Amino acid sequence: MASARLARIDLPDFGMPEGRPEIPAPLYAARLARLRERAAARGYDRVVVYADREHSANLAYLSGFDPRFEEAVLVIGGEDQPAILVGNECFGLAGAAPLAMRRHLFQDLSLPSQPRDRSRPLAEILGDEGIGSGSRVGVVGWKTYAQPMMSDAPAYLVDELRRLTGPGGAVENATDLLIGAADGLRVVNEVEQLAVLEHSACQTSNGIRRLLAGLRPGMTEREAVRLLDWDGTPLSCHLMLSSGPLASFGLLSPGDRRIERGDRFTVAFGIWGALNCRAGFVVEDAGELPAAIRDYVERLVGPYFEAVAEWYGALRIGQTGAALHDIVDRRLGDPFFGIFLNPGHQIHLDEWVNSPISAGSTIELRSGMAFQVDIIPATGTDYFTTNIEDGVALADDALRSAFAAAYPAAWARIQARRRFMNDALGIDLHPDVLPFSNLPAYLPPFLLRPDQVMTVAV
Repeated sequence: MASARLARIDLPDFGMPEGRPEIPAPLYAARLARLRERAAARGYDRVVVYADREHSANLAYLSGFDPRFEEAVLVIGGEDQPAILVGNECFGLAGAAPLAMRRHLFQDLSLPSQPRDRSRPLAEILGDEGIGSGSRVGVVGWKTYAQPMMSDAPAYLVDELRRLTGPGGAVENATDLLIGAADGLRVVNEVEQLAVLEHSACQTSNGIRRLLAGLRPGMTEREAVRLLDWDGTPLSCHLMLSSGPLASFGLLSPGDRRIERGDRFTVAFGIWGALNCRAGFVVEDAGELPAAIRDYVERLVGPYFEAVAEWYGALRIGQTGAALHDIVDRRLGDPFFGIFLNPGHQIHLDEWVNSPISAGSTIELRSGMAFQVDIIPATGTDYFTTNIEDGVALADDALRSAFAAAYPAAWARIQARRRFMNDALGIDLHPDVLPFSNLPAYLPPFLLRPDQVMTVAV
């Protein structure tokens, strides 16, 4: 691979979807059936899925329903319809979900001081759903933990489950059934879900593209964030845009600060299924940087882009997580670069599902997995950072054929992105790799010249 260099490169218009692909209702029932099979193999009598506004992806994956303003609890047993516990405001909405569910009004899930005069005690509802002495219950919350007894589901729920099941039963964290990095149900996507992820990536990457094209000194951060043109699709995380000294924290929301020439700048835009991020300096070239960091490209951005390009080139079905980790560690392991998070992770409705990419990981990547190319230098120095966060998926021959047949317009966009990455950027992708971003590996370090980007093409 050639050394990274700056070059003037025109970013093609890869096109936009006409509408959002829908997950067909029967697919939710199929997902539920797969979860039941896995739960039975582990010896669970019931699976209880807890969701709140920020952590609703597991429930939404299984049912197509995500609670608004409230929390919700899904109880899954044998072959009967699952039961959903919802509060005052979500009771009707849950009845319109694509997955048929029996509904229990449990008003303690409602907002504070709302009426609580029409629901039965939690113990009675759970008992009627077959949870009792000796039951083995798997609890799906948000995270997995080293100790299976630990759960991030609320204490009132977990405590009641343990009281009901008694000393002869078990209440365990079963979140890995859905998010296990090797084979969790949500980390291996169906073709329909991949099409949804590609649609989401088009929205977020085009938003970042508009921002890069329209960013000007003198704008306020709030004016700049409007360039993303967020259309109301549910966010997977808050909108992040910051400039100046506070940009180094990366996680802040936009404020009233005016963006100045020479500023540090970072932006991230994430909706269900996708996130894109870029970071750099609000300048036209290195000559506008302080003298001590005018080698910004040579010292930070070039080595970073070379690492990302090699990472992309190694990505394929059957690759181990350790191999991808080791590429980044070998190239960017110097403490200067400050890489401390996993160099890449799985993505779904939520921005970070899990990651098989870590030192020593023997997990092999599978067809259907979707990834966030998320390699973040945190130098803690005047060099600030650089970032090129985009989404990709892996698909074998059969899945690629199914995608091309069912979603030909999306497939054409994917193929155009692959050609651009190879021809213009010098990144040779394995046939398994499907780039979803309309900014595929497009990295302009100087944000007032978005046509000057990194490449390893000869």
